[in-house]
Amino acid sequence: MIRVLLADDQLLVRAGFRALLDAQPDIEVAADGEEAVRLVRELRPDTVLMDIRMPRLDGLAATRAITGDPALNEVRVVMLTTFELDEYVFEAIRSGASGFLVKDTEPEELLRAVRAVVAGDALLSPGVTRRLIAEFAARSKEPVAAAGLSELTEREREVMALVGIGLSNEEIARRLVVSPLTAKTHVSRTMVKLGARDRAQLVVLAYESGLVRPGWLG
Repeated sequence: MIRVLLADDQLLVRAGFRALLDAQPDIEVAADGEEAVRLVRELRPDTVLMDIRMPRLDGLAATRAITGDPALNEVRVVMLTTFELDEYVFEAIRSGASGFLVKDTEPEELLRAVRAVVAGDALLSPGVTRRLIAEFAARSKEPVAAAGLSELTEREREVMALVGIGLSNEEIARRLVVSPLTAKTHVSRTMVKLGARDRAQLVVLAYESGLVRPGWLG
C-alpha cells in the first residue's frame, strides 16, 4: 500500500485529488491544508503532494523541514504548482523535492507520478529537466566540491555528467553503449556515494560541484 499525504490549502483541489487517489486499491490518502510537517512526522507517508503556496508555512519551507530531517529520509515530496514554469520550481528542487506536478495534470499522469516517485524515480521529464538545468546554468556560482565526488569511478562521473545535462537512463545507455539496466545501476550507485536523495538532487550536485558546466547545454 502506498501512503500519500496531500497538503494543499484549496479544498476543491484536495477533494479532487483525494477522490482520484483513494479510488486506487494500492493507494491510501491523508489530506490537510495546514499541518503538513506535523502529519508527515506522525504518519510517515511514502510521498507528499505539496502545494508550493500555502498559508502559515509555505510549501518550500515545509519541504526543507521534511527533507532535512534524517528520520524522514524515505519520504518523497512532489510539489504541486499551477504553472509548469512556476518561479518557485527551481527552489523546490533545490530544497529536496523529487519533482513537481501541475494541478491540471491528467488523472493517469498523477497516478503514474505517485507510483514512480515511490519507486525511487525523480518526477522530471527530460524536457522539464533541461529547463531546470538552464535555470541552474543561469544562476551558477563558483563550483563547490561535493562530498563523495572523489569516490566516484570514472564511469560514474561520466554518468553523473550525463544525468546533469538532462539525459534519461535510456539515452545514457545509448551514449555509452551499455544496457539501460547498467545505466540505471551506475546512476543508483552514484546517488548512494553522494548521498543524493534522487535524480533531481543529482542534477543539482552535478552543477554545484562543477562536474557539469553551463556551456554544456545543447
